[in-house]
Amino acid sequence: MPAMHYRLRWPDASETVCYSPSLVIHDYLTPGEDYPLPELLRRVREATAIASERVREKFGFACSRAADQLLQTEAHAAPFAHDAEARVRVLAFEPA
Repeated sequence: MPAMHYRLRWPDASETVCYSPSLVIHDYLTPGEDYPLPELLRRVREATAIASERVREKFGFACSRAADQLLQTEAHAAPFAHDAEARVRVLAFEPA
């Protein structure tokens, strides 16, 4: 299964490299786009659920690394949740 990384820039200008076990993330995020924080989280949650299910279908178990990544992304987003103007930029997709 082709895994990949995607880089995000947060409202404080910090950057993170995130993991997806599937290329489905391409259908949910666009490099160069800024997303309102709630929208980014919605998209990442949905893509992660689909990717994890694809892993389950192929290997018989969900992708724990994808679940861990989602928790890390949500934790990174938490400090900005109070800011209605908070936006996150998708910088790039990278091979895993």
